[in-house]
Amino acid sequence: AERVRFILGEEDDSPAPPQLFTELDELLAVDGQEMEWKETARWIKFEEKVEQGGERWSKPHVATLSLHSLFELRTCIEKGSIMLDMEASSLLQLVEMIVDNQIETGLLKSELKDKVTYTLLRKHRHQTKKSNLRSLADIGKTVSSAIFSKCSSALKGHGNGIGVEKLNLLFLPLSLMQLKNKFMKKLPRDAEASNVLVGEVDFLESPFIAFVRLQQAVMLGALTEVPVPTRFLFILLGPKGKAKSYHEIGRAIATLMSDEVFHDIAYKAKDRQDLIAGIDEFLDEVIVLPPGEWDPAIRIEPPKSLPSSDKRKNMYSGGENLQMNGDTPHDGGHGGGGHGDCEELQRTGRFCGGLIKDIKRKAPFFASDFYDALNIQALSAILFIYLATVTNAITFGGLLGDATDNMQGVLESFLGTAVTGAIFCLFAGQPLTILSSTGPVLVFERLLFNFSKDNDFDYLEFRLWIGLWSAFQCLILVATDASFLVKYFTRFTEEGFSSLISFIFIYDAFKKMIKLADHYPINSEFKVDYITHYSCACEPLDPAQPYGNVLFYFLQYNATIDWSSLTTKECLKYGGRLVGNNCDYVPDITLMSFILFFGTYTCSMALKKFKTSRYFPTTARKLISDFAIILSILIFCGIDALVGVDTPKLIVPSEFKPTSPERGWFIPPFGGNPWWVYLAAAIPALLVTILIFMDQQITAVIVNRKEHKLKKGAGYHLDLFWVAILMIVCSFMGLPWYVAATVISIAHIDSLKMETETSAPGEQPKFLGVREQRVTGVIVFILTGVSVFMAPILKFIPMPVLYGVFLYMGVASLNGVQFMDRLKLLLMPLKHQPDFIYLRHVPLRRVHLFTFLQVVCLALLWILKSTVAAIIFPVMILALVAVRKAMDYLFSQHDLSFLDDVIPEKDKKKKEDEKKKKKKK
Repeated sequence: AERVRFILGEEDDSPAPPQLFTELDELLAVDGQEMEWKETARWIKFEEKVEQGGERWSKPHVATLSLHSLFELRTCIEKGSIMLDMEASSLLQLVEMIVDNQIETGLLKSELKDKVTYTLLRKHRHQTKKSNLRSLADIGKTVSSAIFSKCSSALKGHGNGIGVEKLNLLFLPLSLMQLKNKFMKKLPRDAEASNVLVGEVDFLESPFIAFVRLQQAVMLGALTEVPVPTRFLFILLGPKGKAKSYHEIGRAIATLMSDEVFHDIAYKAKDRQDLIAGIDEFLDEVIVLPPGEWDPAIRIEPPKSLPSSDKRKNMYSGGENLQMNGDTPHDGGHGGGGHGDCEELQRTGRFCGGLIKDIKRKAPFFASDFYDALNIQALSAILFIYLATVTNAITFGGLLGDATDNMQGVLESFLGTAVTGAIFCLFAGQPLTILSSTGPVLVFERLLFNFSKDNDFDYLEFRLWIGLWSAFQCLILVATDASFLVKYFTRFTEEGFSSLISFIFIYDAFKKMIKLADHYPINSEFKVDYITHYSCACEPLDPAQPYGNVLFYFLQYNATIDWSSLTTKECLKYGGRLVGNNCDYVPDITLMSFILFFGTYTCSMALKKFKTSRYFPTTARKLISDFAIILSILIFCGIDALVGVDTPKLIVPSEFKPTSPERGWFIPPFGGNPWWVYLAAAIPALLVTILIFMDQQITAVIVNRKEHKLKKGAGYHLDLFWVAILMIVCSFMGLPWYVAATVISIAHIDSLKMETETSAPGEQPKFLGVREQRVTGVIVFILTGVSVFMAPILKFIPMPVLYGVFLYMGVASLNGVQFMDRLKLLLMPLKHQPDFIYLRHVPLRRVHLFTFLQVVCLALLWILKSTVAAIIFPVMILALVAVRKAMDYLFSQHDLSFLDDVIPEKDKKKKEDEKKKKKKK
């Protein structure tokens, strides 16, 4: 342990050792001919074997080793030649150095030099996947076998040196198979190779063992399956009769080389004892499975998430708090929390100090925010978020029109979304945030309009002054660094808010579909056999006056009315009535709408997960996953067009003018209301300010969570500054007010997540972060603005398809939310509960109590949202912070550190207490 601690604890400026590709070659007779080195297995992280049929690779699996083979390997390292930091430019030179070293140390008789050299320089046959590559190998086989026969005869008929020199013919440059091998995509660019050669020969009495590390990795011709330079070479040649033992030792050293800790030791080892210490460390960590209780033939699937090797490394690098049996050191919060120490939220104490720091932090990244978007993934994000934004704009525009007698409507919603969104994404601190209208704003607008109507106020002018006051208050919050209060928004508050918004999305999607079903009712009494009984006809209201309201119309054209040929709309328009038992029902539309709704949702979910499926190459899977929502929309738009049922379609305004003819694009600030109203507007403005601040900053906290691995920093003060400025613009133009939209922002981030392009077979791609840029947001909002001119294309998209997207966004935004995981625990028996870190450290009853309190808070917020009292909804969100503060008296800090974040003050007290203890000691 001391030796390993010394090896791993050494501080040097050299970069981390590169990834290793390990190949196991065994000496076998191929097709009954002469012996060749045949590739039988390979490792990057997991083992892949050549199946016995020799036609394919096995699935990657966890290498299971016998304990005996590890002890035998340890003996090999103890007794064999250990040659570290050798310099060689070719395999021939390297082999000669190894053989000479063995002869010098008395491990090999000099008369066996040529035979050993000849054996080590035999041809290498690699396993390839494609039949055309195998055929190339077969073509090369006839040529190489001729060379082999010449070399063989030369070796048999001559002395020590001549035959060996002729073997140079075997080592041609890289083969076509190596250069064409697609397996290279699985390896990072700086990868190096570790070659393991094991086999039995009839001319040795004792094993020939060598472990070699080269000073610099060198390309050794066709030694390796892929064109990767070799750094390590392990050779084991032994007497006949122990082939299985040699094979297991070869697997053991190959598995060790793929182990992260031994891999580091192998690169840093200075002598034989260092390598033995590395094997001993590996043996310390090995878990033995009893032979009668499992089947060794079973291949263990690679785990979905690999445990980090940092714990093992830390044990030897001076780490004090050693964790045992799978426990991991706890950081006192969750991945996205711990806002207390966040640099962006430190109060500066200067006027606009936080805003200036935000600008300085974001300015260096401004250029990269544009060229970082040059990726096909950005196109997928643009199309997805565009459709979500357009649907949102239409929905809120329609509701706003109903609430304000069309003083603000769908067109104002489109224009406001486009202007505010594009400017925000271009200049804000966090361009991944998407602005939108929100429910609480809509409630406020309805109450404000009714209040203005009842008191004979000019609604738009009154609203303008409220907007100006609220923007002024927001700018004061920016100037005084009030965003530092965000650090009190712990996981409890964040998850309560984001879960509520997600549930609203899900609820609204179903609500719209049920409303659609009411509009197009299904005839549940319908019987196929009674089809002749169903009818619906148009008749005049009064049979005595068959011409009804259209007498003049028909007299003018000298025509008679054929009531039976009129459409439903024409019948009602011309004063007729619909008679029959089938008039109230619209066949197929509701059913088709629900098929489109659930189909879009299910297809989106399935295609998003397609990245981890077993079908198609990696690139195709990733592309399908990135474009999952767009593909789903296109598929179900196609199905809708194919079936031809008249489902409700997306309708966008086709003219660019205010919804109400009574207003223009500029709202005059004076003349419509008494002077005192301009001052009194500051009171309702305070409520709007709380609403804007809470909505904006909680969403910003969720977007900037640590688990999203954002590298360009946040800009809480700068974001709020632009929201305030845009509020002034919207107030003067009579457009809706906009604030960060939680669900769409989370969807935006999810559509831009990046993963490692190269991952070892069997290894899950690692999450690298989010593609941080401004382009997707800006283009989304520009497209939203020009949607007015795209009405002829957009009219083919069925509304149920877009409601399906809403449902997907609501459900997808709940993924990975700890609150949802804890809710599921309520329905799980103990033995089936996942191994969450908080379940190891917090009693289950305390976990359930925490979840229960969160559910109660969520239920109260939902009830509040659904009543007239929804106007105080933002204040109640603020009350969540107070509830969380009260929890400090109900739960211990230890429990809260696992279930939530520790409130900053408590964190400080904890640190102060620790300092006092240390002083006493």
